[in-house]
Amino acid sequence: MNPKPTYEGLMQKLQDLANPVNVEGQQRFGIRGEKMLGISIYDLRKLARGIRDHELAQQLWASGVHDARLLATMVDEPAKVTREQMLNWTADFDSWDICDQATDNLFIYADGILELIPQWAQCEEEFVRRAAFATIAAIAWHGKQYSDAVVEKFFPLIEQYAGDPRNFVKKAVNWALRNIGKMRPALRGQAVALARKLLEHPAASGRWIGRDAMKEFENKFGIQTLE
Repeated sequence: MNPKPTYEGLMQKLQDLANPVNVEGQQRFGIRGEKMLGISIYDLRKLARGIRDHELAQQLWASGVHDARLLATMVDEPAKVTREQMLNWTADFDSWDICDQATDNLFIYADGILELIPQWAQCEEEFVRRAAFATIAAIAWHGKQYSDAVVEKFFPLIEQYAGDPRNFVKKAVNWALRNIGKMRPALRGQAVALARKLLEHPAASGRWIGRDAMKEFENKFGIQTLE
């Protein structure tokens, strides 16, 4: 029987996997963090395999180390994640990858997430608003516990915030719309209709979202599907 992993043990393993060269590469892709070790997401997933420990996840997050926080999103126990924790972690987001891993690996399985999505969308902080739409994208893609009726309610939020010009927000809004169109066949017509509507959006970001979504829908489903 393998011994229970400890915070100290995992932090040492993270230090052993540190790759300063990778840090530079990650930063070129917009990944940021005060304490970055440059560990690949694949190595972090291997390290997380078989570990589910809520308290350990809290320790890893509290370390402030970018890679440890990514690992925390993979080892936490969704049933023990509270609304307060999600709010606190989201307030700490300082990079798109932390945002996306937390929402995809953990938050979509936690109670109370649906109430937080509109709250985060209203927040002006870039990565908090991104969290709203990254969560929608994750729910649409593999949140099988959420019905189409639940997902359908996200369309107004997508339209409302399509005009946010900030890169990490507009890409997440686009991501959410595309994922709904691709993974929710019953909602595809509405996703296409919204994408077409956004082609006439007064903001450049909204028009970009519409064009990019339409391009993917056309490539994936064919013109006749969209007519």
